[in-house]
Amino acid sequence: MTGGQALRYRSRLFAYSGLHAADRVLIDDLLDQRQRSIAPRRDIVSEGEVPRFVHFVLEGWGCRYRQLPDGRRQLLSLLLPGDLFDSHVQVVGRMDHGIGALTAMTVAEVVPDVLSALADDHAAIARALWWNDHVAFGTHREWIASLGLRSARERIALLFCEVYFRLRLVGRCPARTCEFPLTQADLAEATGLTPVHVNRMVQELRRERLIEWAGRSLTILDLDRLCQVASFTPAYLHLDRTVAAAG
Repeated sequence: MTGGQALRYRSRLFAYSGLHAADRVLIDDLLDQRQRSIAPRRDIVSEGEVPRFVHFVLEGWGCRYRQLPDGRRQLLSLLLPGDLFDSHVQVVGRMDHGIGALTAMTVAEVVPDVLSALADDHAAIARALWWNDHVAFGTHREWIASLGLRSARERIALLFCEVYFRLRLVGRCPARTCEFPLTQADLAEATGLTPVHVNRMVQELRRERLIEWAGRSLTILDLDRLCQVASFTPAYLHLDRTVAAAG
């Protein structure tokens, strides 16, 4: 970066590709152009809506979800600070699922054609977008496998592990503590369990001194053991391919 210019935003895009300083500044400037605040529990993009923007999560937590007419809801993935989602949204006619805010959020809205033009002109940015999508698809696959294969205890442990590693990637995990503003009802919707069952599993992990979860903060007390409980391997997050890991 020239002139001592510091990046304002931490994006997962920066982690998986050797972006030059000029590329990072281009992305940073793009995120400054149009931003939107979303209240907790409101939609960013509703099911059936025609999507208009690519979104970057600057602050707050969101989710993809599907909801049935009777109100039952399944979270499909979490959207965390630093995430970019729907980088090729211009090919979608209408949304087949909802994207909602779990907490208060700030997102950057980018016109898809503008991002596509940037990728066309900068190979490293195109590669970063490809990696972003690849990791997102891998995370979806792991959640499907978790619902089909893991026990309730393993599902909860996996979610804690995944969030920790994803937030650490964008510099939001001092020591072994990270933000965790989800409710037990949110965890239930993410893991296909009831809130009562989630509470029981969380209490087990607390008694075993694997985690502390109070308010909006999660501390991993024994990361190796928690990963073992979850049968968690970070292969689907491709952490070995990050710039930090390579350096």
